[in-house]
Amino acid sequence: MPVHKTGTAFTKPVDPLLGQAIEAWHALRPSQPKTVDRKTAERVDALFSVRAHPVARNYINRTVIPALCRKAGVPDTDVRGKITSHRARSTIASQLYNAKEPMTLFELQAWLGHRTPTTTQHYAKITPNTLSRAYNDAGYFARNVRTIEVLVDREAVTSGAAADGQPWQHYDLGHGYCGYSFFEQCPHRMACARCDFYTPKDSTAAQLLEAKDNLQRMLASIPLTDDERAAVEDGQTALASLLGRLADAPTPAGPTPRQIGIPPTATRLPIVDITHRNIEDP
Repeated sequence: MPVHKTGTAFTKPVDPLLGQAIEAWHALRPSQPKTVDRKTAERVDALFSVRAHPVARNYINRTVIPALCRKAGVPDTDVRGKITSHRARSTIASQLYNAKEPMTLFELQAWLGHRTPTTTQHYAKITPNTLSRAYNDAGYFARNVRTIEVLVDREAVTSGAAADGQPWQHYDLGHGYCGYSFFEQCPHRMACARCDFYTPKDSTAAQLLEAKDNLQRMLASIPLTDDERAAVEDGQTALASLLGRLADAPTPAGPTPRQIGIPPTATRLPIVDITHRNIEDP
């Protein structure tokens, strides 16, 4: 690229298709003498020149682009005005900036030949898809939600036993199951107080539950409070603080953790951070 209004001459990579088109043009056009660069007064080879004269400054915008638009059957104007070569430069800059493996602002600055990244920012426009993907990857709201595995007893549902009060959802706490149907509303879900809704995994009841053929495994989303998120992210100290605040809070069965005698070093609920989905038994 020759010396231009914002920088010195530089070399830039281009797509192989463009390279092939330039080679085809070189093969077709007659040999041209060097021309004088109006900025440096050096004698240089101009890519687009005919009969020893460079192509006129406005020829591409006034003649070539309208002709290409007519051939392609598309209008040569849009809501932003006339389609020009400068618009094409801005478009490819935005595409490179929003690609799957995007160029950084400084890489794009070097590719465009800008003196400062401030100029490049006017070319690199973030598309709605890129902005949406970045927002999703940031995971701001996802950090407030976790998922937990649930065993659904379909026999209890279809037989009507669930309507009579028999537990039909069993939340996997790692060390046991919670049969409280409104588990997401229980203040003790992060550190189970092991009330009457709790079934230890090493018990006969838990083994009978896991042996059922009609069991459906699911993952349910659980929104976390600020205290619960701190217990997940900050570890045992935050968990102990949470347990202290819940010591006198009633469990779904009625008694408080202090009345049940739960130790202050209970293990937190193993809620995992994955996308909500259903898991069917094989």
